[in-house]
Amino acid sequence: MSYATQRATELALDEKTVTALRSVLRTTADEVVQAIIDEVPSYKNALSGRMGGTIRRAVRTALGHYLDLAGGAATGGDASEAAYDLGRGEVRDGRSMDALLSAYRVGARVAWRGLAAGAVPAGLPAAEVAKFAELTFAYIDELSAASAAGHADELAARGLAHERHLEQLARDLLAGASPEVLLAAAGRAAWQPPTTLTVALLPAAQARPAFRFLDPGALVLDDLPDGVGVLLVPDADRTHLLRQLKDRQAVVGPARPWTRASASYARAARARSLSPDIRDTEEHLAELVLSADPDAYADLRARALAPLRALPASTARRLEETLRAWLLHHGRREEVATALFVHPQTVRYRMGQLRDLYPDLNSPWRVLELTLAVGLPAST
Repeated sequence: MSYATQRATELALDEKTVTALRSVLRTTADEVVQAIIDEVPSYKNALSGRMGGTIRRAVRTALGHYLDLAGGAATGGDASEAAYDLGRGEVRDGRSMDALLSAYRVGARVAWRGLAAGAVPAGLPAAEVAKFAELTFAYIDELSAASAAGHADELAARGLAHERHLEQLARDLLAGASPEVLLAAAGRAAWQPPTTLTVALLPAAQARPAFRFLDPGALVLDDLPDGVGVLLVPDADRTHLLRQLKDRQAVVGPARPWTRASASYARAARARSLSPDIRDTEEHLAELVLSADPDAYADLRARALAPLRALPASTARRLEETLRAWLLHHGRREEVATALFVHPQTVRYRMGQLRDLYPDLNSPWRVLELTLAVGLPAST
């Protein structure tokens, strides 16, 4: 049994008093609504027109249930359900619970004043007036509690739905969905598209802790296969983002137009599979390019370096190192020697061997092929 019901059982207004109170119910309801309009700014324009009529009927219904309760004829359950629905409706109308509680406080004061003005002339004994007041405010407390529960439940439901929409948007972005699909998903999630998105991959357990420190428009997923988490960061300051993630096992892809975030994701994923030590994909573009098609790269190396394979392994290794340094330093012998920690004459000798193996060494296409072939150490 609720507290208000207990108070009503103790009070149990007689039929004469209840009838007198019902005669002032409509006037009291109108006074309650007007006081709310005058005193609670959030309702100043909300209670006009058809909405005002609906609210007035709701207030009269609540007061009617109250009088039924005071007369011992009802439990007030229907009014609590209506109050719960009112709380949910306030969320849909964009008002906070503070506004509704303020309305309840104003309504309780005005309702008590109006109902007391009708009850006393009807002969309610002075000793019962205090009980009548206690019942009035207990009833309003129960209605406000029901509204607060409805308000909280609606917020929770909306928050969960919003979170689901954001997660679906993130999945669509990573999957490379069409711009039309992405725009529709962004609309459902009430998400303002940025100019660019930058994807960062990190262990799933680190994703949400890192997400809390990012731009409010960032998106997060922490349930990808293999325990991977994803952050999609809008219009990121790359230096700042890398600094934010420096203590985490994160690999950061490139910034891409937001509808092409899947490209940033693909590069970050490839970098992560290439080496656990890569943090910034843009500092490892050569490795990423050369590892994009491992079979093709292996075939290129095999063909380009075939002349070396006929030599002893140690000789082939030295000549490959020399060739790499020669290509990187554009044939400048002193710089090649410094890079290899050998005498310039040694470089000259080795390059003579290489020119015998590659008569067309100065051909642009041969230089390109060899540059790609020796672009990474042989162990890669």
